[in-house]
Amino acid sequence: MSKFTLPTETIELPSKGLLYPKDSELAKGTIEMKYMTAREEDILTNQSYIKNGTVLDKLMKSLIISKINYDELLIGDKNAIMVAARVLGYGKDYTFNYEGESHTVDLSTVENKPLNEELFKDKINEFSFTLPSSENVVTFRLLTHKDENTISRELEGLKKINKDASPELTTRLKRLITSVNGERERVDINDFVDNYLLAKDSRALREHVKEFQPDVDLTFFPESGDRINIPIGVSFFWPDA
Repeated sequence: MSKFTLPTETIELPSKGLLYPKDSELAKGTIEMKYMTAREEDILTNQSYIKNGTVLDKLMKSLIISKINYDELLIGDKNAIMVAARVLGYGKDYTFNYEGESHTVDLSTVENKPLNEELFKDKINEFSFTLPSSENVVTFRLLTHKDENTISRELEGLKKINKDASPELTTRLKRLITSVNGERERVDINDFVDNYLLAKDSRALREHVKEFQPDVDLTFFPESGDRINIPIGVSFFWPDA
């Protein structure tokens, strides 16, 4: 038993745990995280992790004390954990540049987006949306960390086939959409996305998901009154970069 202790914080998830299985630790709607130590700074400077793009996930896994399945994390909940990790590691003040001006935001004031719990009362990660132009009815699911990794692998595979290909948008939509007019076969969904999904319907669906998804509110209002999104860039976890 170590003679030393480390402070921890309880972090509220934007989803309130409503879309996780009952037996999941994430269903509690909160997780426990520890403060960043020199060990985590070693992770942040690990060139191998940086090169293969896993450095931030390695960091989060090291900081989370709760026994969760990291793959299950909804993207919005993962964003909240990332903001919390930054505060626990380097403090609440985050300075960034926007259109040539320097701004400092207090990350401890960043709140979760308001959540209409009625929309999630069935506790099923599938929702319906009627595309405004074509009036096709699609169902969609909120993506998880596992989904993001799958999308990344698919894009890497497509790049090997055609180095000039950049189908990130359609690849993501194919993972997001779970049915079209009741058709759930993957071949039918892929055909719809590739050949029949209108650009304005695609945009409408993406905007709907963005508004619908539980997440942190990263909007910031500087003295000029402009509304901007807090950028999560290199300096977010590497303030000396």
